[in-house]
Amino acid sequence: MGESTTREERYEHGLVMLDAVDGTAGANVIESLKDVAPELGHQIVAWGFGEIYSRPGLEPRDRQLVTLGMLTALGGCEPQLTVHINAALNVGLTPQQIIEAFLHSAAYCGFPRALNATLTAKKVFAERGLLPVE
Repeated sequence: MGESTTREERYEHGLVMLDAVDGTAGANVIESLKDVAPELGHQIVAWGFGEIYSRPGLEPRDRQLVTLGMLTALGGCEPQLTVHINAALNVGLTPQQIIEAFLHSAAYCGFPRALNATLTAKKVFAERGLLPVE
């Protein structure tokens, strides 16, 4: 997307990427913001997905690995981790790869944060019928 695109075009482009990555979970987040912070929802779609997620430098699965690592390191982001664990599965990461990413993150951000992320993944995997992880 370039400088000549309109606000609405960036938003529409972002919606396509949001749907491809997050599916209904992403749409639910944006919907939940409509009555309190619609501009935040707009920026998540237009900038976050229309500009950042749609860049050609990384594949969607690689972007999700980075996102999972960052949310784990930040801590306290379990609702966002839920959305992005689902997204990671949507773009081709396996449950085993997601768990391996959280295990790897323990070395850099500690066991408590890696454990919280792993238990969040367990809930997502249970909802999707992906337990036990082999």
